[in-house]
Amino acid sequence: YLLIYINYSGKADIQQASLKYNNNHLKFDNLLMTKGIPDPDILIRSGGFNRLSDFMIYNLTFTELFFTKKLWPDLKKQDLLKVLNKFYLIERKFGL
Repeated sequence: YLLIYINYSGKADIQQASLKYNNNHLKFDNLLMTKGIPDPDILIRSGGFNRLSDFMIYNLTFTELFFTKKLWPDLKKQDLLKVLNKFYLIERKFGL
């Protein structure tokens, strides 16, 4: 899957889910805007910033982070392939 979130706030998502959770006693994950979507394996942060900037902070626990100075519209297929090649070399341990 390739998901592109625009103007998404992880903090706001957690706040709205918390309010619903307190009122309905439902499973917290099901109240997020990202419900039903698996946590990402890869996050590419474009624009030269080495921070998450309030992006999907609840879902990135075991996500591999990649940073590039290029802006999103300037990313090319070879840039994505470079990230994928680096990703496949990582030994993922999921907290172990």
